[in-house]
Amino acid sequence: MHRTPAHGSAHSLRRALAAAAAALFLAVAAPAGAKPAPESFADLSEKVVPAVVNISTTQTLKREDRPDMPTPAPGSPEELFKDFFDRQRPNIAPKRAMSLGSGFIVGPEGYIVTNHHVIKDADEIVVRMHDDRQFDAEIIGRDTKTDLALLKVKSDKPLPFLEMGDSDTLRVGDWVIAIGNPFGLGGTVTAGIISARQRDINSGPYDDFIQTDASINRGNSGGPLVGLDGKVVGIATAIFSPSGGSVGIGFAVPSSLAGPVIEQLREFGETKRGWLGVRIQTVTDEIADSLGLKEQRGALVASITPGGPAEKAGVQPGDVILSFDGKRVDRMRRLPRIVAESRIGKETTVEVWRKGKEISLPLTVGELKETEAAAAAAVSEETPQAEKQAIPGLGLSLSVITPALRSQYSLDEDVEGLVVTAVDDGGPADEKGVQEGDVLVEVNQDAVEDPAQVIEKVEASRKDGRRSVLLLVDRKGDLRFIAVGITKN
Repeated sequence: MHRTPAHGSAHSLRRALAAAAAALFLAVAAPAGAKPAPESFADLSEKVVPAVVNISTTQTLKREDRPDMPTPAPGSPEELFKDFFDRQRPNIAPKRAMSLGSGFIVGPEGYIVTNHHVIKDADEIVVRMHDDRQFDAEIIGRDTKTDLALLKVKSDKPLPFLEMGDSDTLRVGDWVIAIGNPFGLGGTVTAGIISARQRDINSGPYDDFIQTDASINRGNSGGPLVGLDGKVVGIATAIFSPSGGSVGIGFAVPSSLAGPVIEQLREFGETKRGWLGVRIQTVTDEIADSLGLKEQRGALVASITPGGPAEKAGVQPGDVILSFDGKRVDRMRRLPRIVAESRIGKETTVEVWRKGKEISLPLTVGELKETEAAAAAAVSEETPQAEKQAIPGLGLSLSVITPALRSQYSLDEDVEGLVVTAVDDGGPADEKGVQEGDVLVEVNQDAVEDPAQVIEKVEASRKDGRRSVLLLVDRKGDLRFIAVGITKN
């Protein structure tokens, strides 16, 4: 009896049942809202690649002048020698350096987004489309803090463009594709996932990068990072690479940060950021403990800009900003971005932690202006040491500021507090970076004028069960809070 068909039908049935069971398992196991991995990125690539452009820039490098030489005497052999070489020296044209990068069109009018470092110092910018059309581009505006730039080209026909997406909805593990011009290879598409969010790579005050393992190389800078819906969720900006090539760690400016910057560049040609007028620092575990905060969060105000919005609102050094304009400040670096994105002149509130209580302060957002502060150098002279008082538990010695100490440590005339005259090697203060010559202004947010007051503050903190005290230290005009641990008696 010929049983091959029956055997084949049974085998096919078992395979079908196994596939159905696997599909059912995946449907049950997959979390709600999770996006399935695509079978192919071809349709997505075909949709977005035409709006991605290659950017080439040209910069003229001036020929370095020869070093200054003594002028030879008239008629001397040196003058004849110089005249000979001046006649023989060819007229060398200035060198021209070229660089390549990427960008993408964000409107049918011809606006193009790229990185500032791609077009920095460029004399000429040429944009090449996927269909090989070329345009000369003009710079509409640039923002060095986020490394973004907006260009514009003129075209007789509408241009393909991409829409900006919402990077705040991204989850670690979501699929993305990167399109760009790596090593001059235009229209290159690579795929990967979101590896991490809110990365700080110390490139600027608003670092909030998306990390991806989609291959990003030199020349990808300025190109888009696109989600499965075809919208831009990031702008490729940097890579981590010991070798110079992709090692699976690339960084992109999130669209939630880039979007407002792009709109301002389009409208004003520059960015207009909100301003608070404070210097802030991270709230460490020890600082939180010394202030009575139950959790490590917020931004600690180290100093206030005179006449700024924060001073007018009543914010004080030592306050911990917990929220601004209704937005929670989980970490110190989040505050500058929240303030920067606030509308200038907006009436809002800032929530601060002050001496064990939350306080709400009304505040008007100011406008950030780029200013440069000049530092004056002081000359110190050797003077005899003044009497100093050791502070038990902190590992340092303090002294009232005398004219001799003011001169010795080059302290400004308006500096008040207690000068640190000695720091014990390996002690609590030494471990936290306190230095001789620092001026102790406050202890636990109270001004101090005598070493005895500091000793009392340390003992009071010890009795309250706190492991550290919060010092406000002035170092050459730079105010900073430092939580110093208290050693046992």
